[in-house]
Amino acid sequence: MNPNDSPATALPQDIQRCVTFHGHLCPGLVYGALVAREAVRLLRIERALDEEIVTISENDSCAVDGLQVLLGTTAGKGNLIVKDFGKNAYTVLHRDRRQAYRFCRKTAYAYSGKHPEEFRRLEAALTAGTADAVQRKRQKQLKAADLLAKPFEAVFDTTAVEASIPPYARLAPSKPCAACGEMTMATKMVGSADDEFLCAPCSQQPGRLKANWN
Repeated sequence: MNPNDSPATALPQDIQRCVTFHGHLCPGLVYGALVAREAVRLLRIERALDEEIVTISENDSCAVDGLQVLLGTTAGKGNLIVKDFGKNAYTVLHRDRRQAYRFCRKTAYAYSGKHPEEFRRLEAALTAGTADAVQRKRQKQLKAADLLAKPFEAVFDTTAVEASIPPYARLAPSKPCAACGEMTMATKMVGSADDEFLCAPCSQQPGRLKANWN
């Protein structure tokens, strides 16, 4: 990838799919895509159709979108679990084979691309808070291009880990909240001594549970 090219024409096809979903190219998105690529290689998998593949992300960064697009581990299917520890670490597991790998970023980022002077100027502008929108976009493009050019093992440590299989996504009927009447997943509701069931927001209203539990 030449960072001077238009991202729409220069990016690998799988990365472009991530950008289309996410809305823009950024280093965080690339981190997720790199992990997804390596997980596909190690686990010999294709994009998940159901919950056969599970991703556990230890942050809620842009990387999550790369994982959703390329692995098919999504919030809606329930096979994406976000534990927001703020750590650049991701575990991808295969339920049936009980195989899992954890990918953890090795070090702080250091640019090693073809435009070091430009990158330093852009970083300085970002640090000083003087970078405009064009400079911010360019910095992201340079960093993304650099990450895509690096060997995976230069960016992430990979460890085979014991596969702790999470339960499948829970399904439950919806019931009307006794207070607001809005349909709510039954297992997410709060019961009362009056055999009423409340949605979480209504249960948190002052006096609501106290009155129901007398």
